[in-house]
Amino acid sequence: MNGCPIRVLLTNDDDPPARDSPYVLSLYLELKKFGWDVRVVLPASQKSWIGKAHAIHDAVYGYYFYPKGDGTGERRDVPRLLEDGEVGEWILLDGTPATCTNIALHNLYPGEIDLVVSGPNFGVNTGTAFVLSSGTIGAAMSGALSQVRSIALSYGNPRGKSLPEYIAPTQALAGRIIKRLWENWGTDKRGLRQNEVDLYSVNIPLTSQLLRPDGMEVCWTTLRSNSYGQLFRRQQGDIGMDHAESDTVLSATTNSNQPNMSLDNQLQPRSEPHLQRSKLAFTFVYSPDMRNLAHPPLDGTDTWAIINGRASVTPMCAAFCSGGDAEIVAGTTWGW
Repeated sequence: MNGCPIRVLLTNDDDPPARDSPYVLSLYLELKKFGWDVRVVLPASQKSWIGKAHAIHDAVYGYYFYPKGDGTGERRDVPRLLEDGEVGEWILLDGTPATCTNIALHNLYPGEIDLVVSGPNFGVNTGTAFVLSSGTIGAAMSGALSQVRSIALSYGNPRGKSLPEYIAPTQALAGRIIKRLWENWGTDKRGLRQNEVDLYSVNIPLTSQLLRPDGMEVCWTTLRSNSYGQLFRRQQGDIGMDHAESDTVLSATTNSNQPNMSLDNQLQPRSEPHLQRSKLAFTFVYSPDMRNLAHPPLDGTDTWAIINGRASVTPMCAAFCSGGDAEIVAGTTWGW
């Protein structure tokens, strides 16, 4: 980089500083401590679990955002000079996380970004079921597909709560991990960029290990292969649902036995949808059954690390990797 500061794009899927996005501002300030040039382009509203989607038929509108150190800020249609207490000029787009990354890399700051950091997500993203769904991973994947080094960062919140006493040590650890990855980026012969690892997924559990004198252990991990079941339940009272069926559905979702360590705060519905149920034949609300998502926690996987109170760093390919048995040779003609 010839002595120039590292140019970082910071994005997420949880919107600007708010209840659903309590860590993005402090991460921004942590990365600035390295002397890095940090540009911020975020979705204007919550976009969890949208993966790497782009809404290609919608125009994307943008705004300027001027955050203050206390997490408040002003949205503006036109840029202006910073005022007292403001820490920077950010951009908000009403697009998906992946769209924010792509527009930032190719339209707002073309050729000006060295590293994409997506997050911190409010909830971990471990295992293939979450990784394939996560907007945080999707934004980092979008960066990797544009051949820019990318890191997805997620924080595990027990019971989905923000824990103020853990913010400083968590951000310090995240900064150290990001800096070390940047300075020692791994190799992968399948990589899109000159045999480099395409992207990393970093997960940090917010637990008391962060407060130990020697800090939290950090482990190299692999993705745990897992799956999920029913994600939606039928809303009680819609047309076509009788009383017995409604009771059955509600009973099934009440006994989901989800683990104490919230695998992803995204899984909790933000609020009941405001639908005119009397006019709809069907109404379904997000109510996931995640009983088999984390158990058993296979050794060496990202889920195993989080459950054991360790931070995980997982190298990833920007691809849905080929499947099938090893003896299948690409290009072989079928024999009927």
